[in-house]
Amino acid sequence: MSVVITAFERSPDGGKGLARDTRVRWALEEVGQPYEVRLISFRAMKEPAHLRLQPFGQIPTYEDGDLALFETGAIVLHLAQSHSGLLPEEANARARAIGWMFAALNTVEPPILDLVVAKFDEGDRPWAKERLPLVEDRIRHRLVQLSARLGDADWLDGAFSGGDLMMVSVLLRLRPSGILDEFPGLAAYVVRGEARPAYRRAFAAQWAINAAAPQAS
Repeated sequence: MSVVITAFERSPDGGKGLARDTRVRWALEEVGQPYEVRLISFRAMKEPAHLRLQPFGQIPTYEDGDLALFETGAIVLHLAQSHSGLLPEEANARARAIGWMFAALNTVEPPILDLVVAKFDEGDRPWAKERLPLVEDRIRHRLVQLSARLGDADWLDGAFSGGDLMMVSVLLRLRPSGILDEFPGLAAYVVRGEARPAYRRAFAAQWAINAAAPQAS
């Protein structure tokens, strides 16, 4: 039985790689594992069948035989630990790569998600104009720290790893805001991630689905 993941029937970003199923697709491509995609509508995401897989009504989910997972961090970590290609063999380097996966999700991503909420969900609130600069400053603070750690290196800790996959995926969500462009080293880091053949295959697969979907009237 092949791996099955879920993805938006029509992604809110129009297939630009910002939906979280892209991370899982990329990881599967990096480790060379075939997979199938079950497309799901926003309505179906809230129905019992999907909630049994993802109790919060989100995507993606991952199914492989008797195993069902949700949360991209858990899915990518499972793939990295089960197959070669995303974690170093040496124990300490392996542990550091896993640490970077958690850093991407727990330290760098939260203020980036706050920016999305501040702009699109709370943009009409009377205090939105005062809050937005605070959120942007928190993001810049994290990017200053991350940029200093990356320096002139291609990747965060030696060779490309699952930590880089998750970090690039998180930083990609910043591109529409223009903040990423303020940090040329990190912008170049993201471009290196996008240039990987595995990422390009994952992006193309998601783009093809959205390009084929009927336009909303």
